[in-house]
Amino acid sequence: MWQSFIRRFSAHYRIVLFDFPGQGKGRVLSGSSSVSLDEEVEILHEVAKITKVKDTFLCSASWGGVVALAFATKYPHLIKRLVLRSLGTKPNKRMVETIKSGTKIDSDNREQIAKTLINSFGENLPSPVKRRIASQFMAMTPERLSAFYEHGLLVIAARNLRDVVNFKEIHTETVLLAGENDTIIDLDDVKYLATQLPNCSIKIIKNIGHFMHLESDDVLEIYNEVLSQ
Repeated sequence: MWQSFIRRFSAHYRIVLFDFPGQGKGRVLSGSSSVSLDEEVEILHEVAKITKVKDTFLCSASWGGVVALAFATKYPHLIKRLVLRSLGTKPNKRMVETIKSGTKIDSDNREQIAKTLINSFGENLPSPVKRRIASQFMAMTPERLSAFYEHGLLVIAARNLRDVVNFKEIHTETVLLAGENDTIIDLDDVKYLATQLPNCSIKIIKNIGHFMHLESDDVLEIYNEVLSQ
């Protein structure tokens, strides 16, 4: 997801990129395949300690924004600015329907699972990216697919961001990036979130959906403006 971001900014910034257990290349070595929000926050903290980062631009996408906000309530001294992409306070109706319909598809029908997700919120993705997503689903082990489903159910179970994060405790400068054409995050909800965070601004990006810079490299220039402020 972040390859084009790395190509654009690695010459000017130190970039730390990692996968949570059960996502991407991340592995759950023991115990349940389900990873809680509190566990994700502490994993992020361990990454910060190991890499010795400080004054960090913490950039996230979608659910990663929930983790970033929760992290900011516990470890604000490690963050210079939060840059949160495609984040609202709650999943909209289409997101809930997409996740629920995905869990009903035969787990062996990986092509249909990928197609359902892409048709719901990835229609604006370039064809090579769509093919890459499909191939990733085809290569998933049953355990990884199970973790993917559990994460989706966790997202809709959270219901409202206020239930898991105390907005008043977040004083870190925050920038919300919202795609005008995002089908699973309501724009009005992103605007509402911006009014609830004490030190927050919002940038609405025209003709862009949920996947932002995966849809157009032009979005990287907006990141550049935010990081350079």
